[in-house]
Amino acid sequence: MLARSGAMVAHVGKVSFVGWGPSGSRGNRNNRGQRQAPDVLDLMRCSGTGTVYLANLAQHLHILPLADEKLTVTSSYVLALDNELGWRTVSIENGELITGVGNRSLEFSGTGTLVLMTSDRPLVLPVRPGEYVYGDADAVVGWSSGLEVQLQAQSSNTEAWRRRGTATEGWELAFTGSGYVIVQPSELLKPQRVPFR
Repeated sequence: MLARSGAMVAHVGKVSFVGWGPSGSRGNRNNRGQRQAPDVLDLMRCSGTGTVYLANLAQHLHILPLADEKLTVTSSYVLALDNELGWRTVSIENGELITGVGNRSLEFSGTGTLVLMTSDRPLVLPVRPGEYVYGDADAVVGWSSGLEVQLQAQSSNTEAWRRRGTATEGWELAFTGSGYVIVQPSELLKPQRVPFR
């Protein structure tokens, strides 16, 4: 399996951990020939026989089985995935307006398990045809890949955009179509990137 670099806290059995990316054995592509985007996902390969325990700041973990389907996820919420899953970076309409939003979303596809992390139990909001669902750009974890997504300003008041000082504050994602959206219940403890050593 592949896991976020530095996320291993314990393991039982004979398991090896190797950095996976431009310097890894597979270069910068996964087994489906798609770009790994190492600047978006910093991964390590866990191989061998045994059990591996992963964690990140005591975040809640969510094990999502994908069965020949697609799910788009903000990269900072990904903890681990089956090596058999394919993925690619995807762009969001108007995402070029602010730094970060346009290059941190990944579409996972195929059959396998994806592990996401949130600060607590996330909101899972259904999206129905003819309706819109909106989520703060900093709080959206992921969504059904078939949805139409657009980035837009929450307010025309620029002071409101800076109330927490982040690059995406004041922006929201608008979803329409048929599917669901996963939303982080808190912006106070966002997943952190821990470098692999």
